[in-house]
Amino acid sequence: MCRFGRSAAKQLFPKLGLAFILAAALGVAGSADAKRAAPELGVVTLASLPVEAQKTHQLILSGGPFPYGKDGIAFGNRERQLPANPRGYYREYTVKTPGSRDRGARRIVCGGRQPTQPEACYYTGDHYASFKQIAQ
Repeated sequence: MCRFGRSAAKQLFPKLGLAFILAAALGVAGSADAKRAAPELGVVTLASLPVEAQKTHQLILSGGPFPYGKDGIAFGNRERQLPANPRGYYREYTVKTPGSRDRGARRIVCGGRQPTQPEACYYTGDHYASFKQIAQ
């Protein structure tokens, strides 16, 4: 047996066990966050996107007017699908979906300081589940 008495071992092991569990949990969460922080995005040409997306992109570059009241609002990137940037960097715009009675799932999200001169734009056809960078 070890040089600690049984009472010392009973007090020490539960604390070590809890520390081990916490360290393991933090390590797993940290590696998952690192993977989400640097997503690998595909690239799509503007010409290959639906006509409605091409029209939305042109509206973005010209500053509107936009058909939906929420167009141009800040996009929070809560899903962490896009590269990490400061709050307010990204703005989202609706891409009309023919036959849809609401805004639908299609969006263009652009990032940059000036909305009419975005540094990068991304297309999603599945309401933020995945993105592709629009090649310009």
